[in-house]
Amino acid sequence: MTTTTRTPPVPATEAPRRPRRGTSRGTVLFYAVLLLFAVLYIYPFVIQLGTAFKTNVDSTAHPLNPWPSHWSTAAFRQLADADFPRWFANSVFVTLCVTAGRVFFDSLAGYALARLHFFGRDMLFDAVLAVMAVPGVVLLIPKFLVLNQLGMYNSYSGMIVPLLVDAAGVFIMRQFFLSVPLSVEEAARVDGASTFRTFWSVVLPMARPALITLTILSFQGSWNELPHFIVSRQDPKLNTLTTGVASLVTGQYGSGNQYPLKLAAALLMTIPVALVFFTFQRHFTRGGTEGAVKG
Repeated sequence: MTTTTRTPPVPATEAPRRPRRGTSRGTVLFYAVLLLFAVLYIYPFVIQLGTAFKTNVDSTAHPLNPWPSHWSTAAFRQLADADFPRWFANSVFVTLCVTAGRVFFDSLAGYALARLHFFGRDMLFDAVLAVMAVPGVVLLIPKFLVLNQLGMYNSYSGMIVPLLVDAAGVFIMRQFFLSVPLSVEEAARVDGASTFRTFWSVVLPMARPALITLTILSFQGSWNELPHFIVSRQDPKLNTLTTGVASLVTGQYGSGNQYPLKLAAALLMTIPVALVFFTFQRHFTRGGTEGAVKG
């Protein structure tokens, strides 16, 4: 009796997979859509840049053409005659004061809400969150009444003091301080540091990413602020860039379209904010407690 042995079938070699055409087409379509939205987003800025160097006739005849037919700097010379340097100086002064104040006071408030234990702390934090939900327009008339009653209306102090603390900044700093290891602060207290000394010398240097984020947001917010500056001052000498540029649509500069004049002012307003953002953008979303505790 003979026995037959069956050899196992040899598996066929798999054919190399071909790239799916649908996937490549979908990727190309996806990037094409992204490119389209990028162009739509950037195009107004290109128009702003080109129109700032046009003449009034050219900007009226070809408003959507970013390339000037005849290059002209007349709009910038007009701005120099329209107290633009004073507006710029006022904006720089107010913005620097507001930014420094927000970074300091928001950090103090955020640390207190994150680490100090006192009665009503949670209720106070809930009140801060509630303030973030209130539209700023609702507070314009109360701001005017309070500033007028305190004798701060139509002054630099009335323009700066109400903006020194921001609910969103307090929230950002509190959330960051909650992520700081408690062992760092305990080690500082063992060495005899007070609460403020621990905050200022130990915890605050670790909060550099959050501080940079708060600095960028505070600078942008105060630089572009308009409603508060409308209700806090009346003297034209206290005009900032926002209120000053808004006045360009009235008076002797409000006749005609004046596209080059308005967009040249908007271009100059954009440059400082863009410089601040691009300078600190790599710190904008960086985490912050690496290396705080040594193993």
